[in-house]
Amino acid sequence: MFLLSLPLILATEGAANSTKQAPKPAKKTVATATRTAPEKAPAFTFEKLVALAGKTAETPYQAPQKPSDFLLEIDFDAWRDIRFRPEKALWKGSGLPFEIQFFHPGFFYDRTVKINIIAGDKITPLAGTKEMFDYGKNIFAPQVPPEVGFAGLRVHGPIKSGQYFDEIAVFLGASYLRAVGRNHQYGLSARGLAVDTAAAEGEEFPWFREFWIETPAVGQKYLQIFALLDSQRLTGAYAFRLIPGEETTMEVQSTLFLRAPVDKLGLAPLTSMFFFGENSSPRKFDDFRPEVHDSDGLQILFDHGEWLWRPLQNPSGLQVNSFDSPNIRGFGLLQRDRDFGSYQDLEARYETRPSLWVEPIGEWGPGRLELVLIPTQQEIHDNIVAYWVPAAAPVPGTPYRADYRLRWLDADRVFPPAGRVIATRVGKAPDREGKVFVVDFDGEPLRKLSAEAQLEPVVWAGEGGQILEQQAFRNQVTGSWRLVFRVKLAETSKIAQILPDKRPPVELRAFLKHGADVISETWSYTFKP
Repeated sequence: MFLLSLPLILATEGAANSTKQAPKPAKKTVATATRTAPEKAPAFTFEKLVALAGKTAETPYQAPQKPSDFLLEIDFDAWRDIRFRPEKALWKGSGLPFEIQFFHPGFFYDRTVKINIIAGDKITPLAGTKEMFDYGKNIFAPQVPPEVGFAGLRVHGPIKSGQYFDEIAVFLGASYLRAVGRNHQYGLSARGLAVDTAAAEGEEFPWFREFWIETPAVGQKYLQIFALLDSQRLTGAYAFRLIPGEETTMEVQSTLFLRAPVDKLGLAPLTSMFFFGENSSPRKFDDFRPEVHDSDGLQILFDHGEWLWRPLQNPSGLQVNSFDSPNIRGFGLLQRDRDFGSYQDLEARYETRPSLWVEPIGEWGPGRLELVLIPTQQEIHDNIVAYWVPAAAPVPGTPYRADYRLRWLDADRVFPPAGRVIATRVGKAPDREGKVFVVDFDGEPLRKLSAEAQLEPVVWAGEGGQILEQQAFRNQVTGSWRLVFRVKLAETSKIAQILPDKRPPVELRAFLKHGADVISETWSYTFKP
């Protein structure tokens, strides 16, 4: 569907404690000067990639190279049965800290990408040959050309054990990329860029058409990957510094060049899946699992210091939410609920899915964050998108720089310092008018309050809604705090009364205060009658 960070800077300090000595008498010998050979310039740099992206933007867009037609007609099971041979992995058995495997084109992956390997002062193109793959039970192997190409790549390294190279990150399909921390399974994705997402005219999907992978040194803790982004109306230079660990980070540099104007440019887009959760009431799907989602909410840190939590939903129609956020400090799609009991899925293991947090590098300036919710009837579809839109769109002929850090982590690493939302539930009020909202808050500041503490709930309803009652109290069972309030729908047109789906959504916001202090993040929600 549709996705910026600070380059890692290593500073080396040298000691300058030399002792001066008196000059010695000159000897009557022939002096010989030792010349140090100048260091060779690196074969490839981000600056060189930026220059290439700029030149590419000055030329008409070139359509991607397609694989053979029969490969585009195979189904997912047939494509999945094509496996890269591990013994053919890049740097296999070399003692280097990473290995690279590659994906076969076919099925949805309808284009091939160029792969280049940087080693010292040399760049070597890597050919994707048929011999690199095991075709399993597929009978079409004889039809595959000798040089079939690559659809994408995946990075392996000893993230869990020094004796085994696990898969850490994947670059596959358009500008999609995924990564995991040490104890995660794959979940949500990032993307290089989003163009005109949720626009009536349709979305444009830029793609990484060429990669340059830098050979790491023995013992090096990071892997450097460069990528050239391309699409009908723009190009982009991207540099990813991948640093795996319990929390896996990607330091991203990006410079964009437009061939033609773009109405909406989405920076650092994140894509996830939300099928249903505890706020899905009444339950739309006949499913034994209590919840099914890769992420359960959008978290935002605004420049003025406010933290906001927006629970995700699977709406009945396309829904786009916008949050003004000049110089946004961070945002992400998080999987806050890490309890297996919330999912009961022994195969998908949704409680192990990573959260993804974006930290802009430098000032991104005025703009807004958009959250797109797309209705889905199946959990196989990514239906959630979040990205940042600059207020002043880049113009053709002028480079646009935006750097950021992607952090694949457990949600508790980026929790707000105040109380946080741990659950949102919605339902009918028994024998009462309106809808009841039950929002649970937890966190260290709330746990420290005495049993006699009085919290003031601050609840707001936008046009079309009226708050009838509200109260906040400690949950004597769990020790957390519960906010309960009731919302009545305002009187509206007769047709909306007859056809509730015609009612516009109602925006809701709430937070907790202790005396004069705000002691929780802001809960934000769209209620569609």
